[in-house]
Amino acid sequence: MGYEYDVKQVIVVRNDIKMGKGKLAAQVAHAAIAALKMAEERRPEWAKGWLEEGQPKIVVKVRDLDELEDVYARALADDLPAAIVVDRGLTQLEPGTVTCVGIGPAPKDHIDEITGGLKLL
Repeated sequence: MGYEYDVKQVIVVRNDIKMGKGKLAAQVAHAAIAALKMAEERRPEWAKGWLEEGQPKIVVKVRDLDELEDVYARALADDLPAAIVVDRGLTQLEPGTVTCVGIGPAPKDHIDEITGGLKLL
């Protein structure tokens, strides 16, 4: 398609909170959509390329909230589209529980600098 960026999206999930499979899937979906919306506003060329290339995404895990907040801060510092997900507490989690972060779509090399060392969920 002649797109100049090799883009992807990474969803980073806390591994220290217990969520059912459906809850986890919903939180990951929230992160993916919220981060895409950020990219559409700030880097529409990345969002467009990602949508055209099949929306590649990877889901990885971190140990706890501190590590998740560190990843989020690093993504923001690198000016990447990033969105943090805070649960409303209507089902399995306490209100205000931070569950995951969506990063990108953005060029793979930029995201990999931040998330490349994290293990797959």
